Amino acid sequence: MNHSGQLIVTSISQALQELRVNKLRTFLSLLGITIGIFCIIAVLTVVDSMKNNIKQEMATLGSDVLYIGRWPWMDEGGEYKWWEFWRRPSMSIKELRAIENNVPSAQLATLCFSVNGQALKHHDQEISGISVYAVTENFDRLQNIEIADGRYLSLADLNGGTNNVVIGDEAYRQLFPGNTDPKGEVISLKGKKFTVVGVMKKVGQNMAGFDFDEGVVIPYYSAAALFDLSDLSYDPFLIIKSREGSNLTDMKYEVEGALRQVRKVKPAEQNNFAINQLSQISERLDLMFGTINIIGWVIAGFSLLVGGFGIANIMFVTVKERTKVIGLKKAVGARPGSILMEFLVEAVTLCLTGGLVGILVVLMLSMVLNYGFDFPITLSPKNFFIGISISAMVGVLAGFIPARAASKLDPVVAIRSH
Repeated sequence: MNHSGQLIVTSISQALQELRVNKLRTFLSLLGITIGIFCIIAVLTVVDSMKNNIKQEMATLGSDVLYIGRWPWMDEGGEYKWWEFWRRPSMSIKELRAIENNVPSAQLATLCFSVNGQALKHHDQEISGISVYAVTENFDRLQNIEIADGRYLSLADLNGGTNNVVIGDEAYRQLFPGNTDPKGEVISLKGKKFTVVGVMKKVGQNMAGFDFDEGVVIPYYSAAALFDLSDLSYDPFLIIKSREGSNLTDMKYEVEGALRQVRKVKPAEQNNFAINQLSQISERLDLMFGTINIIGWVIAGFSLLVGGFGIANIMFVTVKERTKVIGLKKAVGARPGSILMEFLVEAVTLCLTGGLVGILVVLMLSMVLNYGFDFPITLSPKNFFIGISISAMVGVLAGFIPARAASKLDPVVAIRSH
């Protein structure tokens, strides 16, 4: 091993010895580095994970899907005029037929609405807070509903308005404790009897706002007999998927034209409906993620600044404690560059130790989120490399001045020091 290699190994060994001998002092000094690196890696990891989860969900729901109703998901370039949106007419079967007949670029279309906070009853079991999803044909294909047991609503159920129902995983577990087979069982919704024909797989809430786990899916025409759809508190809306190879923007213009025509909107008048798509949410979330990134870096910057001062303080103390040793090394021929490198490597080693502790905390929290809260975490080697690089850079910056001071010590004065 050459001289430089021996110097690096010795410096690392001395840094680790410093960790063992002065545990409390070193812990307090490294805490800032650990918190700073933790903030950086944690923010980058969470943002990456959320972006990947959104991308996966958009791939599942489809980036080529439009959601059309009274309410725009985002403001339309100014104040969100809810009082105007409230008065808009809701979507109905009339608009659905207009899309099916007059929009050639549309592959699938469905009409649906949801009612939250409903109660279901089965014998002595009663649950509340359930969402009822009233749907027409193709809803399962547009929302990728998967059935765990039984079947989905048939075309005859949907078009005939039968009293059949598909229930969510959580609703099933609460209504049928003990894993009772629910198929063919009768449940009550608003005093009306429905027969369970299937149970949906557990999926959680999706980007479009559907929470099928604590919900039930019933035919649209059956729901129309239970709920007064002329009441503006209900908000039926359309979901439309474009044909493969079709341009989504072109389909938007076709949909807009078809709806304006069927609703008899005059040329000079604004649309009395809103056309939404998941990319709007994705774009708004990207802005939010950018803000989170900035906040994370600011917090990390302050923590790293405090940690850098802590490392510099340790190194100044170390230089003072080893003044005689430095003098002896220089007296027997050690060059200033070697002394400088020795203390720089020691400072970098200390910072890397703090950074690695921060990364370890991120790994532990990611396991908790993955397995405890069912939130998929994306661990990127790039983010870990960023954390390690920043730790090393802080070590160089914090250790340079103490190391330079050590390298410039006069050997005679250093040997005589107390």
